[in-house]
Amino acid sequence: MSEKPHKAGFVSIIGKPNVGKSTLMNVMVGERLSIITSKAQTTRHRIMGILNGDDFQIVYSDTPGIIQPKYELHQSMMRFVSASLEDADVILFVTDIYEKHDEEEIIKRLQNVEAKILLLINKIDQATEEEVKEKITYWGERIKADQIIPISALEKFNTDKVFQAILDYLPEHPAYYDKDELTDKPERFFAAEIIREKIFLNYKKEIPYSCEVVIEEFKEEETIIRMRAEIMVERKSQKGIVIGHEGKMLKKVGTQARQEMEQFFAKQVHLELYVRVQEDWRSNPKALNKFGYNDM
Repeated sequence: MSEKPHKAGFVSIIGKPNVGKSTLMNVMVGERLSIITSKAQTTRHRIMGILNGDDFQIVYSDTPGIIQPKYELHQSMMRFVSASLEDADVILFVTDIYEKHDEEEIIKRLQNVEAKILLLINKIDQATEEEVKEKITYWGERIKADQIIPISALEKFNTDKVFQAILDYLPEHPAYYDKDELTDKPERFFAAEIIREKIFLNYKKEIPYSCEVVIEEFKEEETIIRMRAEIMVERKSQKGIVIGHEGKMLKKVGTQARQEMEQFFAKQVHLELYVRVQEDWRSNPKALNKFGYNDM
């Protein structure tokens, strides 16, 4: 009996901020690779998650939410989206039950792609059957999708259907990455993302968007990882807020991040956190290069 042909390809997850792209990515890969908060624009990079089987390899890309750029940082984020569309074999366009008819930017981007399009209507656990039917009809008239699938990423409803559709559409191809790889990103990247997530969870208003995290030192020993990280802010006043009274806020962020890192790396972690001002880094191409925003 002949062996099944091996399939491999790139699956790009796109959509507006806060529709559940990162939750879906983590469910599809089976690992917590993308940070998730209730704030928009949490994902800034293109994060690849690799799912391997005996006869397939799916390379998922979680991308930043599509927005109208205000800073050089936003321009870089949108370049990640464009790059992921260019090499995609399958596109998962994620919208949700609360969609407000303002997806023109995404619809425009999808008009010229050659990839298969799966249109996923997320958060249907928060809607009536009638509302779901209305959304399916609405999107059926707006986009030439190969399939429209209502899902709940949080409840893992219909995600197996999405997985099967992806497998059906993937081309026959050898694996692009080693079969034991989970992501294209180094460990330092995930350490920085975990710290950034805790910043999003603990601070309000503009602070999380003005922060970037750089891992200055990452030393892995047999039983412990020793790490030194810097949180970059844009103004002196923000530095004081991030540190907090008597350093309490920074300590809280550090404790939460360390605990999660120990789970993620399955090792003890020693984390030192510092805060530094780098004025207007979001509009500074040199700073963005240093932070990896112009890596494709």
